[in-house]
Amino acid sequence: MSVNLSVPNPAELFPIPGVRIGVTEAGIRKANRKDLTVVLIDEGASVSGVFTQNRFCAAPVQICREHLATGQGIRAMLINTGNANAGTGEDGRARAIRTCQALAAQLNIEAAQVLPFSTGVIMETLPIERIEAGLPAALADAKTDNWLRASEAIMTTDTVAKAFGVQVQIGGVTVSITGIGKGAGMIRPNMATMLGFIATDASVSQDVMKQLALELAEGSFNRVTVDGDTSTNDSFVVIASNQASHAPITSLDSAAGQALKQAMLGVAKQLAQAIVRDGEGATKFIAIQVEGGQTQAECRQVAYAIAHSPLVKTAFFASDPNLGRILAAVGYAGIADLDQTGIDLYLDDVHVALKGGRNPNYREEDGQRVMKQAEIAVRVVLGRGTASDTVWTCDLSHDYVTINADYRS
Repeated sequence: MSVNLSVPNPAELFPIPGVRIGVTEAGIRKANRKDLTVVLIDEGASVSGVFTQNRFCAAPVQICREHLATGQGIRAMLINTGNANAGTGEDGRARAIRTCQALAAQLNIEAAQVLPFSTGVIMETLPIERIEAGLPAALADAKTDNWLRASEAIMTTDTVAKAFGVQVQIGGVTVSITGIGKGAGMIRPNMATMLGFIATDASVSQDVMKQLALELAEGSFNRVTVDGDTSTNDSFVVIASNQASHAPITSLDSAAGQALKQAMLGVAKQLAQAIVRDGEGATKFIAIQVEGGQTQAECRQVAYAIAHSPLVKTAFFASDPNLGRILAAVGYAGIADLDQTGIDLYLDDVHVALKGGRNPNYREEDGQRVMKQAEIAVRVVLGRGTASDTVWTCDLSHDYVTINADYRS
């Protein structure tokens, strides 16, 4: 089940010159499912990434960070589903390195030019022999228009593949952007149990790519939560193949830099919101906007307190306007000098709380009307400044427990 999330439209997934993708069935965890993906990147591309802040990060995350730091120029990515290669110690690191070596040998490049990614069950040994055996078929499948198949191949508990694309004019040249992602549970920044990959043929310097990856993550994947758990494997990688003929972008503050950033941010936001819409067992998509704060950070702090509350999330699932739960979450968010008499609460167009108390004009049937919707906007006004921020989340249903109770079966 997902909330207003459609299967990707292949016509909107633009091939990226300089990037080819191959997919195969390697039997990593289950037979007869796409589970191994290779991404081949032409020489001269700019690549950067943002990764989980979980200190128990997975072996492939460790290796990705190390390989990006070498500055050798990333030429390939290897993505497997079904096994996270996390909580696997030195053996897991050795196996992640071995996958890089295996793909590098096939491509005649250095192992440090390969980025590995894994998603799936934690604390299980990565079946390296199956990955190695599957590489020839994945490489034989490599082509520029394989984005949809790749979005399907990286799924775990996702119910819908997640892929979006857009084109934008940069310096009079049409530039293409396509991205894929996966994620449904263990979702909470920084970042989520998610993989996200966005590629463009735009020409972007490597230094700008580092800043671009950070800003895209901050405006999208670092604004979502399903269950408050921060994964071991979160990875978001941005690729610019540098094959478009416009002048290279050397600053995000330039007109070209801003145009590219906004277009790529649109794709990143769609991917991030798709993860929430496909949250495990989700029946509601909820945007929580907190405004009137002193800083964006405290606005987000309040938004996450609401978004993580099991009481709030189950009330949304039940369409029960027990909205005092939202006010309680605002109160325990951790703002020591918060004045409750300055707080207003809205559900869509319904003004629920006024100056910290029930709005005299509020009627519960109005609250219930909104709570029954598949998409709900919560707006909290703190009344202590001009800052604002938004977080996207979902409800918590019976199916969430069922899915996670049966995950390894």
